[in-house]
Amino acid sequence: MNKEISITAKNKMGTQPVGKVMLSMGIPMILSMMLQAVYNIVDSAFVANMPGTGEAALNALTLAFPVQMLMVAISIGTGVGVNALLSKSLGQNDTERASRTAGNAIFLGAVICIIFVLFGIFGVNAYISSQSENSQIITMASEYLEICCIWSFGIVYFAVFEKILQASGKSLYSTIAQIIGALINVILDPILIYGLIGFPQMGVKGAAIATVIGQIASFIAAAAFHFITGHEIKFRIKYILPSKRIICGIYSIGLPAIIAQALMSLMTYLLNIILIDAGENAVTAYGLYYKIQQFILFAAFGLRDAVTPIVSFNHGMGSKKRVLDGIKYGMFYTLAIMLFGFILLEVTAVPLTSLFDLTGETAELCISAIRIISTSFVFAGANIAFQGIFQALDSGIESLIISVCRQFLFIIPTAWLFCRLAVSYSLDASVIWIAFPAAEILSLFVAVLLMKRVSKNRIGVMSE
Repeated sequence: MNKEISITAKNKMGTQPVGKVMLSMGIPMILSMMLQAVYNIVDSAFVANMPGTGEAALNALTLAFPVQMLMVAISIGTGVGVNALLSKSLGQNDTERASRTAGNAIFLGAVICIIFVLFGIFGVNAYISSQSENSQIITMASEYLEICCIWSFGIVYFAVFEKILQASGKSLYSTIAQIIGALINVILDPILIYGLIGFPQMGVKGAAIATVIGQIASFIAAAAFHFITGHEIKFRIKYILPSKRIICGIYSIGLPAIIAQALMSLMTYLLNIILIDAGENAVTAYGLYYKIQQFILFAAFGLRDAVTPIVSFNHGMGSKKRVLDGIKYGMFYTLAIMLFGFILLEVTAVPLTSLFDLTGETAELCISAIRIISTSFVFAGANIAFQGIFQALDSGIESLIISVCRQFLFIIPTAWLFCRLAVSYSLDASVIWIAFPAAEILSLFVAVLLMKRVSKNRIGVMSE
């Protein structure tokens, strides 16, 4: 048997039942994405309890958060493009192109790191100062973000190797690497922030150091797993040399994913501006809900990251039936996750809110946000699944359109309209939350229309 054919024959994405392989790959990815949600709140949880300066420290991390999200957006988006292109190359038995894709991913990671290092050295203070006049907060936020940017190679290269592992069907290893980093971060946070077991008390600076050490540990573990197990992808210096064709291929798929991730940060910023008209309580309630719902949405993102390489691999292999099975099972599993998330949040809305010691109107608004916005989960799940399917079928623009619809085009005007109605007619501020399910339903209508066109042009032309 030809060596290249044997590579495809041994890859479970092209041989095992699609529903089974999607679960075996998807569960580790779901856990990995949910651990990313933990990363977003662990530092905040520890610094909030710093004696005397906890509130200022929490504010400092809030100011730094948009840049951290942008860092994740560029890294993950690049990884998504690498994932899809690599999976398709492996499905086509093109090991040369697969190896060159992985090599160019390493080159792109270096470029991304250089950009954030330069921002960390020259741009952090100006960025933080544009958001606050409090010298204490500016100092803490600048220290935190400077460390995260200058030592960004951990998060950037973990994203690269995570997607390489996922593209070759080894998502369990990427999850193990993610767990290693998360555990190290959780262990080091109290030690470095509060100065335990002989370490100096470093406060916010300690939180940043714990974060980057955890990220570097995840990168080292993921890279080691790749070089030990990734026999179908060859590592040569020549593959790292930039290829315009490969890089364009990566970003034709990855750029929409980058914009989609970046839109999450922009959406939150704009919603805060809109919600402030309804009162600070509404802003606080939505901010807390946003952190709670990440665990559910990130689970759907994790499954989407399993759908993309599986559908892309079989699209490259030319198996129409397995492509359709990938779409079917991907949609079914994603909707199941979101339905479970909806039920869970409906049942636990009150106890979840009480964990954060909210009272009065803020608590009521948070509970109503959980119960009303979570009704959009099933529609959001379908939209997220469609995004992964579009990426797998070389339809990155369609994926981008759904992101723009969900996170800007429909949600921002709709939220503004409901907020105006609430303020003008003295309605309960919880009416604003209706904007979220409304935006997801409108986006799903667009997604279905786009899927009909993509199915005709990408799947309809495939032989049985």
